[in-house]
Amino acid sequence: MESVGRNMRHLIEMFEARGDLANDEEIADIGDSNQESDSPVSGTEAEVLAAAASPVAEFEALIERLERVTSRLERLPLLASEPCPTPAPTPASAHTPPPFDLPEPVATDNMSVNGYQDIMQGPLRTYLQLSQQIGGDVASHANLVNNAFQAQFRYIQLATSRGKPSQAEETQLLAPTSEQINAIQQFREKNRASPLFNHLSAISESIPALGWVAVSPTPGPYVKEMNDAGQFYTNRVLKEWKEKDKKHAEWCRAWVQLLADLQAYVKQHHTTGLVWSGKGAGAGAPPPPPGGMPPPPPVLPDVDFSNMTVDDRSALFAEINQGEGITSSLRKVTSDMQTHKNPQLRQGPAPFKPAPAPPARGSKPLPQPGAGVLPDKPPVFMRDGKKWLIEYQKGNSNLVVENADMNNVVYMFRCRDSALTVKGKINGVVLDSCTKCAVVFDNLVSSVEFVNCQSVQMQVLGKVPTISIDKTDGCQIYLSKDSLDVEIVSSKSSEMNVLVPKANGDYTEYPVPEQFKTLLNKPPTGLTTTPVENKG
Repeated sequence: MESVGRNMRHLIEMFEARGDLANDEEIADIGDSNQESDSPVSGTEAEVLAAAASPVAEFEALIERLERVTSRLERLPLLASEPCPTPAPTPASAHTPPPFDLPEPVATDNMSVNGYQDIMQGPLRTYLQLSQQIGGDVASHANLVNNAFQAQFRYIQLATSRGKPSQAEETQLLAPTSEQINAIQQFREKNRASPLFNHLSAISESIPALGWVAVSPTPGPYVKEMNDAGQFYTNRVLKEWKEKDKKHAEWCRAWVQLLADLQAYVKQHHTTGLVWSGKGAGAGAPPPPPGGMPPPPPVLPDVDFSNMTVDDRSALFAEINQGEGITSSLRKVTSDMQTHKNPQLRQGPAPFKPAPAPPARGSKPLPQPGAGVLPDKPPVFMRDGKKWLIEYQKGNSNLVVENADMNNVVYMFRCRDSALTVKGKINGVVLDSCTKCAVVFDNLVSSVEFVNCQSVQMQVLGKVPTISIDKTDGCQIYLSKDSLDVEIVSSKSSEMNVLVPKANGDYTEYPVPEQFKTLLNKPPTGLTTTPVENKG
C-alpha cells in the first residue's frame, strides 16, 4: 500500500507540474480551479499531516488530488482550441503590394534565352525584393518594372522561333513592352508629391534601356547611356537616405547592377542587334531555284579552211610597202571643211553624257554648300521677339538693323548679293546658306556665325569675342583694333582669310589653314596634329 501511494503521489505531482507549465496563462482566468492550482503543495502537506496515522486516509487524499488534476487537464484542449486574435495590420503593411511573381526558368538550349533568364532570376529578383522591403510607391513601381521585363522576355523568346518581321509587324510585337515603359513613366508623373519621388525618377529615366531590341547596329552603348541617365536621381537617393536607411543604398546598387548586367548580356548575345532565328513566317520568301544548264554554244558556220595559207598575209605587207602611194585614196580637206576657219561647223551635236545614277533607296542626297538656286519666295525683313529674320533677300545692299536690344540675334538666311549693317550692340549674328553677302556690325556679345555659305565677308567696327565658320567656302574677315583677341573656330571650310588693320589704315592678310598634318606619338600614346601653312 505504501509503495502504491508513493508511486501515485509522484504521478500526481508530475501531472500538476505539467498543468502549471503548459496552462499557466490560460487557467489564470478560470476562478476556483486556478486557486486550487496556485497552491498544490500547501494542500498536500496539510492532508499528509492530517492523515499520517492512517494509510487509508492518505490514499483517499491522493485519489482526490488526482481527480482535481484530471479536471484541470481536461480543460486544456478547450482553451487551446479557442482561436487567437489576429493583430490588425499596420498602415505600412496595408499599402504594401503582394510579393512579386517571377516565372520559373524555362529549360532551353538557346543561350540568349538562358542569359536573359539569369538576369531575371539574379539582379532583377534582388531589385524586386529590396523594393518590396522599402514598400509604398517603390514597391508598386517595381511591379510595373517586373511586367516590362516579362514582356521583353516573351519578345526574345519569339525571336528564337521565327525570322525578322516587317517594320509594321515589329512595331506591333513591341507594343506590350512599350506600353509597360510608358506606364512606368506615367506612374512617376502621377506621384510627384511622393516622398520617394527620386526613386521613381531613377527608374523612369533609365527604363528606356529596354528599347535596345529596336536599336542597331550597336545596342550595347545605348543601354549604358540609359543607365547613366538615371544616375542623377540615384545619387540623390544615396545622398538623402545614406544616413537614414542603408536599404535604399542597396536598392540603388541593385538597379544599377541590373542594367549593367543587361548591357553585358546584349554585348555577348546581340552585339549588332537582336538576333532572329531566320525560321518561320517572318523568314521571307525562299530563294529562287537554281537555273538549268546553260544553252549549248552556237554552231560554227561551215567554212573551208583548206584554201587558207600563210601566204595570204603577203597582200597586207604589199599594201603597207606602197610608201607615199598609200594615201592616194584619202580625201583632201578643203578650206570650207576646216573648223578653225568656219566656226559654224563647231555647233554640232553635244557629246553624250550618261544620266546620273539614281540615289539608292532610302538614302538622302548629299547637301550642297552655299545657297544654291534661290527659291522663288518673297523677301522677309521682320522682328520676331528677340530675333531679327532676314530671308530671301536678293541684290539688296541697304539692309540695316537699328534700335536692337543687347539680347537680340540677327538671322540672315538664303540671301544673295546683299549687304547687312547692324548698328549698336547685340547678342549675335548668324548667316545661313548665303552667297556673296557681307555683314558689318559694331559690337557683339557672343559671336558671329557663318554656316553653309559661299563668298561672304564680315567687318567688325568694335568688339567680337568669337567667329565660327562651318561648311563655308570663301570667307573674308576684317577685324578692328579692339578685336585682335578674337577666337576663330572653323570646320569643313576653305578660302578663309583674316585681315588685321595696320597703323596706316591698311590691312595685313593672314590665311586660315585648311590642311593639317597628323603624326603618331612615340611611343604610341596618341596623335599630334599641326596645321600646314600656305607659304606660297
